[in-house]
Amino acid sequence: MRLLRIQKLKVAVNLGQNLGFNFLHECWNDDPVLVIVIKKLIAKYPQWGIACVDGVLFDWNE
Repeated sequence: MRLLRIQKLKVAVNLGQNLGFNFLHECWNDDPVLVIVIKKLIAKYPQWGIACVDGVLFDWNE
């Protein structure tokens, strides 16, 4: 499962494809390794309105 998620996240990093808050939140809660990748992703694309505050993932658009 991790490999599939990492592939999706890498594609998102390269293409700027927003995978959606629900997918990112699911990865965030299930796999601590993916937290690092997601932090880099949301830092690269702040226009998505997703941020990490005190170790919690937030969707500022909702």
